[in-house]
Amino acid sequence: MLITCLIITAILTVLTILPIFRHEVWWIRGLDFPRLQLLLIFLTVLLMELLLLDLSLVQTWALIALSMLGIIYHAWWIVPYTRFFPVEVNAARTFDHKKRIKIITANVLMPNRNANGLMALVREYQPDILVTLESDMWWQKKLDILETDYPYAIKCPQNNLYGMHVYSKLPMMNCQTDYLVEPDKPSMHALTILPSGHKVRMHFLHPAPPSPTENDESSERDSELIIVARSVADTDTPVIVTGDLNDVAWSKTTRLFRKISGLLDPRVGRGMFNTFHAKYWFLRWPLDHLFHSRHFTLNTIKRLRKFGSDHFALYTELAFTADSENEPNGLNANTGDLSWAKSKTKKQNVDKSDVPQPDKHAVD
Repeated sequence: MLITCLIITAILTVLTILPIFRHEVWWIRGLDFPRLQLLLIFLTVLLMELLLLDLSLVQTWALIALSMLGIIYHAWWIVPYTRFFPVEVNAARTFDHKKRIKIITANVLMPNRNANGLMALVREYQPDILVTLESDMWWQKKLDILETDYPYAIKCPQNNLYGMHVYSKLPMMNCQTDYLVEPDKPSMHALTILPSGHKVRMHFLHPAPPSPTENDESSERDSELIIVARSVADTDTPVIVTGDLNDVAWSKTTRLFRKISGLLDPRVGRGMFNTFHAKYWFLRWPLDHLFHSRHFTLNTIKRLRKFGSDHFALYTELAFTADSENEPNGLNANTGDLSWAKSKTKKQNVDKSDVPQPDKHAVD
């Protein structure tokens, strides 16, 4: 049993250490994802070591120490996404519906044909904006039925799992579809006008993940996130960024995005809201995100029920309050973060100037 525990603990320790390095190769960056699973396995192994091994042996306590260090390390990353941590975004206190915005972000899974399941969610939750990822022409034809109630739309159907659609009840201006890093991976950008008249700069993203079937490294994904972060950091306009970022909330890259952009994560202190994988409960992590500027407080964030995709849809309702209580919250970038971000964008030869600024030419 000692040998068995030694082998398991050694493997878990290696899987824990590898993501510490900033190598962008896919099989290392993929280890950012299963921190919750690794934490639970470490806990199981620790229990085995305490119950089954000879506690008089130095080797046993060495294994126990490694397991405890692994548990503490993974917990450091994921505890902010539990109720044991202070919230980053204050709860909304305004009941002015003219200052509220409701968004459903849904990766539909292109081969999925249960459009009725998604439509049922739209009817039930009545979002102001519906964002779909992986939506092709088949999905566009099904979604276009929404145009009676959602007259403002941005459409980019594609057959490569990176199509994207935005349907909005709220007026959108300066809409633009762009390909920030890769020529077949679109992003969408618009200025949305709330019923109160306030303008919100919005970015809808779906970069490709590092994987053996996509990109060998995370460079493309990381660069897209960083240039958007740099762009929105320069504006005083309220900002919302949402989409399937193909990265987990607790990864170094997502944290870097938050540091550079100054945007807040409403999940902090509330839960993980794991949106992927909808079919395998034991392999779930938060891939679909919504970040926003300090101008907003949170009314509701919720993972919605299954609709046939491998993702759950994410429902978020924000209130525009310009609440100064949010000012000290969030993450701050240091010199090392800024240098790391610069090296990532330089590798892909992209810059924040490549990101559309829908608020730049807005007329008040």
